[in-house]
Amino acid sequence: MGTLLERAAELEALEEAVAGAASGAGSVVLVAGEAGIGKTSLVRAFAARVSARARVLAGACDDLFSPRPLGPLRDAARDPGAGPLAAAARTGDREAVMGAVVEELAGPGPPTVLVVEDVHWADEGTLDVLRHAGRRVPDLPAVLVLTYRDGEAPPGHALPTLLGALTGPAVRRLTPRPLSPAAVARLSAGTGADPAALHRSTGGNPFFLSEVIASGTPADLPPATVVDAVLARIRTLDDPAREALDRLAVVPGEVELSLARALVDDLTVVAEAERRGILEVRPTAVAFRHELARRAVEEAQPVLGRMRHHARVVAALLAAPEPDLVRVVHHAVAAGDERAVAEHGPEAAAQACRAGAQTEGARLYAEVLRVAHLLDEPTRMAVQDAYSWALFHAGAGEGVRAAAEAVRLREDGDPRALAHALAVLSVQQWSDQQPAAALRSATRAAGLTEAGDSPERVFALTHLGTLLVNLDREGEALPPLEEAVAVARRADGRTPPVPLVFRGRARMALGDEDGYAEARRGLALAREAGDQDAAMMGYLNTAIALWQRGRYDEMDALLAEREEFGRGRDFPFFDHSCRSYRLRLRALRGDWDAAEAEYRAILERSGGRGVLLRYCLPGLALLAVRRGDDDAPRLLADALAYTEDSGSAFQLLPVLAAALEHAWLAGRPAPAHVAAARDLLARTDRPGRERERADVLRALARLGEPVVPFRGCPPETLAALRGDRLEAAEGWAAIGAPYERALELAESGEPGRAAAALEILDGLGARPAAARVRGALRGLGVRQVRRGARAATRAHPAGLTPRQAEILALVAEGRTNTEIAERLVLSIRTVDHHVSAVLAKLGVGSRREAADHVAAARAGADPDADAS
Repeated sequence: MGTLLERAAELEALEEAVAGAASGAGSVVLVAGEAGIGKTSLVRAFAARVSARARVLAGACDDLFSPRPLGPLRDAARDPGAGPLAAAARTGDREAVMGAVVEELAGPGPPTVLVVEDVHWADEGTLDVLRHAGRRVPDLPAVLVLTYRDGEAPPGHALPTLLGALTGPAVRRLTPRPLSPAAVARLSAGTGADPAALHRSTGGNPFFLSEVIASGTPADLPPATVVDAVLARIRTLDDPAREALDRLAVVPGEVELSLARALVDDLTVVAEAERRGILEVRPTAVAFRHELARRAVEEAQPVLGRMRHHARVVAALLAAPEPDLVRVVHHAVAAGDERAVAEHGPEAAAQACRAGAQTEGARLYAEVLRVAHLLDEPTRMAVQDAYSWALFHAGAGEGVRAAAEAVRLREDGDPRALAHALAVLSVQQWSDQQPAAALRSATRAAGLTEAGDSPERVFALTHLGTLLVNLDREGEALPPLEEAVAVARRADGRTPPVPLVFRGRARMALGDEDGYAEARRGLALAREAGDQDAAMMGYLNTAIALWQRGRYDEMDALLAEREEFGRGRDFPFFDHSCRSYRLRLRALRGDWDAAEAEYRAILERSGGRGVLLRYCLPGLALLAVRRGDDDAPRLLADALAYTEDSGSAFQLLPVLAAALEHAWLAGRPAPAHVAAARDLLARTDRPGRERERADVLRALARLGEPVVPFRGCPPETLAALRGDRLEAAEGWAAIGAPYERALELAESGEPGRAAAALEILDGLGARPAAARVRGALRGLGVRQVRRGARAATRAHPAGLTPRQAEILALVAEGRTNTEIAERLVLSIRTVDHHVSAVLAKLGVGSRREAADHVAAARAGADPDADAS
């Protein structure tokens, strides 16, 4: 089965990418498809073709319960051609690997191709490095090739975030298709099998097909039993060969030769398996030809047999000079070796967290806690504490239970240690929307540390103050934050950064603009001290303060600075929270498609729970309302239910504004939302909350509710409430908010301005507001009103949004991204994102294929039929 059929287009695309890299125009190639479709065969054939004119480095991700941090990059570093990456990979430092990968791709000589297979199993660190490298590849003489299975990333995996970040014309997407009946007939020629039956039974999947043909099983074998075909081939081998395969099959991915020799005394016994194409033996490793075959062999073994083989792997790994403890723990768990998990698990988890792999660290700590009865009490407490923090940084939803257990373990011990655990629990409870419980825990922690100046006192006061800030009780937060600073200075002469950041945020929320300088000072102290946790927290909370004050450009610059600082550091909670504020800004400025796609990717990763909902769900609900999406009512209801439990007006005000806007767009009353909004307006009648209050006030006014401008009301809202729509529109234009500008123009009562508003709203895809403007224009006597998107466009068969359908039509006309940007008044970067999204949804790899799709599906359609 060495013949590679019906992959000429994919090979051509990959070779074109190398040719582009040779001229300095690098690219990313994403190869997606189901298991067995031939992704590995494709990239290996490609590597062989270009080996004479490109340097190829390759690595693969393994199906371990907790992936090896930077595993595929460590594999690639073992290649004799690796340079800077080889040294960096040995350190395990993510930032060093990140820089080394880019340096490797930018090296002199022929272009470099980096292939990473099965990224649906990648760890957080690998995905972060790939995201970093992928953004830089267009300017490098390199090609980054990533393969993955559609829909097989585990729940909460960050793969969708990586794919969402890899956009633009330098990103190509290939989706190898199942083989045609003609190809199946060619491959099965001379076997006596019925080609039609083979195609039906295997669906044209190359791996399934090859196994059925090689095993000689009936051609009408149903797909669910293709595994039987794999095992039928294995059964024809002699006993020593089958035993060797059983031992090798428990190791996911490649088995390095040193480990293979430790597991199989004499590797020559697998020669026949190699000859038959079951195994591949390379100079550095042995591997099953396909992961599906390995799994079939592994799962066919009796449980006790598998456990025995995993135990052999544990012993072999530990005998190495520098054992990979993550792999040790994986096999120890599978072997039922609790003592090995207890002995090596804590350090494996700590290594993962130090490498920035918080999610992997949390998984490993969870395995250790399953054998907590084998840990001594200090170790168990330390593991429990570390597990809780890893869960917090990973943005996982189990942190409350872990932190509560840490508190329980310390109830009868040192009060200061108990206070520390309670402060951690308060953070987790706040993350889980339990404000009352969080306040009780934080208050108790502060009370337990009243005697003497200690680090635990600083920690407890800091977290009490941060909690009060997050609960809109900024005035009450200042005393504990100030005391935390004073205690720390008395204890060791240092100024702690986090209390400064939150004191600055509190002052800004109270209307004191000088608080920004204090927050920045705290952030600078964190960076100078190398306190990554404090720096990440500082960036997020300073950004929140700037957003509340409407200082959008400063917030954007701050978050760009944070993104640069965060490269090589894995703090998923802070990463996604900060990204959510950039998405709010993108949505405000009209980049709705990109904002929605990233919001949904982050929420998918959250699994519908945890603190990430706080930052993303309201923004997504507002976009859904403004676009008239079918799931807008559900998203809005979820956002309201979630924020009602928060105890925070800061969280609830924007969601209530969205609910009021939804009622206005739908033309129905909302007495409960109006009452809740008026209650919150009364609670936030103070400096520092002007912009949030203004949003709610404007939404109430649109519903016909009586409103009165307040002191400090933002100028664009003040102008609107006074009836000066043009000044209000100009104010929103200065901010860069096209939707809000369009609404003010639409309410001017002047047909020309309303028509201009309609064009903006149609461009955004704001269907409900556009429908209102059309009605208003007809009411003003305008006879010819611009038509909206056709129903056929709204329900595009490929799932394109109206804007994406519009861009597809322009791509089919042969227009460049620059021309599209000029015509639609969009940034080139936004058009890049849209074009990439269109190609992905259509399942094509080039603009030419997209144009062919349009020609085939919409022959004769009028691209301007959306307007009259």
